[in-house]
Amino acid sequence: MINSLKVTFLFTIVVVLGHLAVGTILALAMNKKKPGVTVLRTILIIPWLLPDVVVALLYKWIFNANYGVFNTILIRLGILQKNQAWLSTGSAFVILAIVCIWKGYALIMVNVMAGLQSVPEDIYEAAKLDGAKPVQTFFKITLPMIRPVISTAVILDTVWWFKHYTIIKLLTDGGPGSSTSTVSISIYKEAFTFHNYGTAAAGAGIVFVICWLISKVMRRVMDCDE
Repeated sequence: MINSLKVTFLFTIVVVLGHLAVGTILALAMNKKKPGVTVLRTILIIPWLLPDVVVALLYKWIFNANYGVFNTILIRLGILQKNQAWLSTGSAFVILAIVCIWKGYALIMVNVMAGLQSVPEDIYEAAKLDGAKPVQTFFKITLPMIRPVISTAVILDTVWWFKHYTIIKLLTDGGPGSSTSTVSISIYKEAFTFHNYGTAAAGAGIVFVICWLISKVMRRVMDCDE
């Protein structure tokens, strides 16, 4: 269980930071009134709308060791000489993190876009007249004003991915070894593989407490206390 908690914390940190980076960048790019932006927004939200099962099976097919598209592309480009079992090697954790970042970045993107659209244009015009550069405007005006929105989205995202199960189960099942065995996978195996229901129940209780603590600590750090 201790190792599973370590893997879970690392997985959650990587995925949430990925969501924050990708989601914020795309939100800034999509927060423009230009032709085609609405269509691009719709396309970018699609991964978020797909069921976890569909995402897991899609990427399991892409990275399949025998007939996966990823292997085929790399072999045709001359990067690989033979097929690789990507989900059975040390690259499994990285692939899992990338898949989960792709699946969930839209939550941050949508919330940041909503926050950006709530910022009055007059403030930007005043900053422009004062000679503020785009980077200064973002860090001095935009970020402070949308901070509550980002904080709420990050807290929800962190708790969700800390206890995530479906994609991890279907894509790697915690392997190879225990490199992707998060606490949710560990609890499931304790209960339904080893029939240690007491241990599984205790683990579930620990996850609940940790998720509660994460939300409390993050609210304090981000100055979102009521």
